[in-house]
Amino acid sequence: MTQVLAAPQKSHSSIINPMLLSHGTLMCKDLANSRRFYEEFLGLEVVRHARPAMMLRLKTGMYVVAVCIGEKVPNQHVLTHWGLNVATRAEVDRAHAEAHRLKGKYGIQRINKALERHGAYGFYFQDLDNNWWEIQHEPRAIDDFFDRGDIVDMSVVATDSAEPQE
Repeated sequence: MTQVLAAPQKSHSSIINPMLLSHGTLMCKDLANSRRFYEEFLGLEVVRHARPAMMLRLKTGMYVVAVCIGEKVPNQHVLTHWGLNVATRAEVDRAHAEAHRLKGKYGIQRINKALERHGAYGFYFQDLDNNWWEIQHEPRAIDDFFDRGDIVDMSVVATDSAEPQE
């Protein structure tokens, strides 16, 4: 059954009146290999909804469309990544160890160290299709960030690279 959400009340005006951030896209080389990685390693639900693509999701209305473009998949920067939250720091460490153990089986290319960053504990890794993923334990409720509002004035220019550490 499809859940219909009412558009949220806003305190500002915008051109578009979205109900939710519904989806994003990523590219893959081979649908079958990528699907195996998404289902077996990441634990995502996957359905092939079109000839060149499939949809991925995890317990929310938001989904990702993986579009197969073959071997011409470009390399991605680590700051362009998809995040998965886990329940504990121990689960991050377990996922990190499993990523190393299963690197060959799932075509995982790079695995960064697990670190504390931006108040969360986690690590980044690059999958078989050059996409980056972050596995993190974020102890704070995400809604709290939005409820609190900006903590840095928008007139402050961000000049540091914000490059994640290895």
